[in-house]
Formats: sequence, C-alpha cells, structure tokens
Amino acid sequence: MPQTAAPTPLSIELTSPQSVNGQRAAFQSLWLLARMKHAHDAEGGLVRLADLRGEVSDASTLRMVVSRAFRDFKAWHIEVGWGEDTQREPRFLNAERRSQGPFWLPPAEAKRVRMLVGGRAATPAEVASFLGLRPRKARAGAPGSAPPDAVHLQDAAFWKQLVAAQQAARQGRLMAPVAGGSAAGSSASALESIRLAGTLAATDFQRALVTLNEAMLWRRLGDNEQARRRLQALKKQRLAHHVAGNDYLGAMECIVSAWCAYTARDLPLAQSLLGGMANDAARSLVLRHHPDVRFEWCNLWALVCRSRALGLSGEDKPAAAALAEESLQRFGEALAAAFESHSFDAAQHVAANMGMAAWLFDRVGLSDLPALAHDGHADTTRRAVQWIAFSEWLCGHTDGQGRSAWNAIYLMRIARGHCRPEPQPTLAQFRAQEPLDPAAISQLAGPLADAFDAAHWPARWVEVAQARLADHQAGRRRYPGLQHCSLLFEHAWYAAHAGDLKAAEQSLASLREALPQLVPSDRAYFTESWNDTLPAELVLEARPPRRPAARRKTVRRAS
Repeated sequence: MPQTAAPTPLSIELTSPQSVNGQRAAFQSLWLLARMKHAHDAEGGLVRLADLRGEVSDASTLRMVVSRAFRDFKAWHIEVGWGEDTQREPRFLNAERRSQGPFWLPPAEAKRVRMLVGGRAATPAEVASFLGLRPRKARAGAPGSAPPDAVHLQDAAFWKQLVAAQQAARQGRLMAPVAGGSAAGSSASALESIRLAGTLAATDFQRALVTLNEAMLWRRLGDNEQARRRLQALKKQRLAHHVAGNDYLGAMECIVSAWCAYTARDLPLAQSLLGGMANDAARSLVLRHHPDVRFEWCNLWALVCRSRALGLSGEDKPAAAALAEESLQRFGEALAAAFESHSFDAAQHVAANMGMAAWLFDRVGLSDLPALAHDGHADTTRRAVQWIAFSEWLCGHTDGQGRSAWNAIYLMRIARGHCRPEPQPTLAQFRAQEPLDPAAISQLAGPLADAFDAAHWPARWVEVAQARLADHQAGRRRYPGLQHCSLLFEHAWYAAHAGDLKAAEQSLASLREALPQLVPSDRAYFTESWNDTLPAELVLEARPPRRPAARRKTVRRAS
C-alpha cells in the first residue's frame, strides 16, 4: 500500500510585509488564520465575529472580510470550519451561514500552521502582540499567570463605586446631588459617582463599562449629544482592544443609540437599530440569553410600536391595531425578562408603560385588541390604573427611592382624561369639569391601592405635582426635560382647576422657559394641550408661540 504523504506545513510570517509560504497575503485573511491557530492552541478553538471587530473589520465590512478570507484559505489549500460544532468536517457545512461564524481550525489543519517572526518560530508573546491581545501577566504572590481581566483585590473599590452610581441613578439623583452632598459621600449624584468610578477602573472592560453607564445617564438626562459622544467613545474602546464582555457592551451600545433616536422621535431609526441588533449573529445571542438586554430591547421596541400605533390610529386603523397588539405583547415579554433578572426597578418601568399604553389605545379607538377585547372603556381605565399602581407598589420595594415621575404624570393624565372638555373653555366651564380625584384612582386600583401611601400621594393632584416639582427644584431628584415639563403642565392644570390661577400662571411661565429644550414633536404636544384644554384666561395670559398649523399635526402625545 502507498504511504500517506505527511501534511505540508503552512508558514505564516507575522512581520511586515506579512506572507503565507513566502507569498504576500492580505492582512485580514492572514490575521484570521493566525487568530484561529492561537485559539486552537490556547483558548479552546473558537474565534467569534466579535473577535474580528476592531482588529480587521467593523460591522459594515465584516461579511466582505470573511468572504475574502475564505477565498484566500482556498488558495492556500487549508480547510477552515465555521459554526458551533467543531466536530463536523468543513466540506459538509452550509456555506450560506459561513459569515455568521464562529470560525475554527480542524486539529489536522491546525498542526500544519506555523507562525514565524523573521523566519524563526514566534513566541506566544509575539503572537499575542500581532493579534492585539494583551500578554498574560503573572499575579502577584501566586504561581502561574492570570488572564488580563482577572479580579484583583483593588477592584473592589471600583465595583463599590459603580454600585453607588447605579443606586443614585435608580433614586433619581442623576446630576444634581442632595444639598450639602459631595462626590465622596453617599448623596453624590450618579454622574459624579460614575466619573469617580472611572478613576478607579483598572481594566479595559471596567473602563468600557464606565463609558456605557455615562452614556445611559446622559440619555436619561435628555442630552442626546453628550450620550452619543460617550457612545462613540465606547465604540472606540471596544474596537481598540479585545474587551471582555464585548458582545454585551456592543448590544447595550446599540440599545442606547436606539434610545437616543426614540428620544429625538426618530422612530424609523430607533426601530432600524433594534432590528439590526436582532438580526446580528453575535448580538442576537446576547438578546436571547441576557435578560437585562432582552428587557431593554423589548421595552423600547414596545414603546416605538406604541408611538407608531398612536400616530396611525386616525389614518390606518388595521395597521395601528397590529402595532398596538405587538406593543402590548413586547411589554409583556419585557416584564417577564425583568422578573427573570430579579430587577424590580426594570419591572416597575415596564408595568407603568403597559398601563399607559392600554389607556392611550382605548382613547384612540383601539380598545378592540385581543389583549383588551374583554374590557369595556371603564374596565380598560381600571386595568391601566392597576398596572400603574403595580409599578408604584414595586417602587416601594426597591428601597422606596426609585419612584419615577411618570407614575404620577400618567395618573394625573388619566384623571383629567375622565373629563369631556369644551375646546378652549371659559374658566367657569373649565372648573365645572370633574376629573377623577386621587381617592377615586385609589379605588380603581383595588387590591393594589396600598401602593398610594399618604407620604407620596397627597389627597389633591395639585399637591402631588407640587411635591415632585419641589423635589426637582431642591435637587433631591433630577427629572429630565420631558418629565419636568409634564409635571409643570399637570400642576398648572390642577392649580387652575382648584382656582389658584397665580400658581397656574407661574407653572406655565416655567413651562414656557423649559419648552425649547424639547424636540419639536414634544413641544407641539404641550402647545396644543395648553391652547386646547386650559381656560381662555390662562391662554391669553401666558400663551406660548403657536406653531404653524401644518407642523402642529406631527404628534398627538408626549410620553
């Protein structure tokens, strides 16, 4: 029998100009082959798409780079596999799924690959340097070596500070600290705390995590420009290094970008970003298996669908109904993900969103949805109030400090939505309206009525709004622009209804000053509400500039 020929070696020269068996080679293809060889020898075999991003490609060119690499592998006569099953023969794999990765070398092929520096065998440190991987450093006082992101005792200070920042954010202390507080104290704002965490970060992952949290804070503060700057910084951090947790960071970067688009009311962009994330091989895995990421994605997707449904309700009822149904379904998935991750804070946000969505859909004639079909108009209001009451009950179980202004704003809107006002009413007509009072709302909450404790829910709506505005003005909480404007409008409405026109005028004056910070569609909501629902005396006293009629049709709500 003839003897089987020994496998021919494949020599990769890592120094510039890079070559394979003495022939010049495309850097991206050579890098991927070297990375697979390194993974086979040191990391268990798989090279994922995230490993290529930043080193040889970005998301927009990834498919092209992979396609070129496999053409080069064929020319070099080496078989490379893809997919999670490393036991299959590459010749039997589906080439249409090749661009999704991950990539690996079969053992026989890995034995053929030799990596050289100047013609001699490359050392592990040289290979790591070529690939952009940090060399493993010895841990002080311990034998052997530790991975670059190993936990060290000094990391405890960083994680403690990160927790302080996230706790401050949950409590609404986003930027302005409690009077007399300092960055070193427990009353420091979230922004101060996260910046201090940045000075303690010791690894690429910790630094990237700080940048992500900064972007999330600026987004919540309503400063999209600052949020996008931090997202750009995060992208550079991820692409410059092989950062641990890169798939999670990339997924959250995409979600925060989509939030910025939603805040700017660019619904197509927000939905495009979220859809692209769901269709990306690496990020879709994070979405499927990481409940925090799945909550964020589902909650925001539901909000986008809610906005689109409300916008279409007067023009295309079937399309609006389909979007409304999808919105409620995604809110339900977000709620399940929140409880899967044991996050009461996340659950309270989506519960409030779900309740308000049900009420808004009913208001625009979408109450015949399968999810709402068994409810009449009154029952839909009851169901909406109970979801918001559940949100408030959850707030009381997250240390009592995590209360959002949205719960109060939503309930005040529902309460005055009970009225059927004349357009541009006189003061007498306006005061004759009968909004639901807090006691009636509490009754609708049924078994969840205990969420409305007297300390946070006074007996009159004007006092509910005033208490939250006082927290904002004193720096105990920092409400973003849309929440602040909403509180000012609700206070003005209920103060005028109680006959206190001076207090109403003061809130309307503050609202007029704050409106320019909002996007045009949200400004239009307040302008229309101001002109159409408040008594003529107030409209004449402090009328905001009217927008041209053609542009006032852009939205019907702000939430």
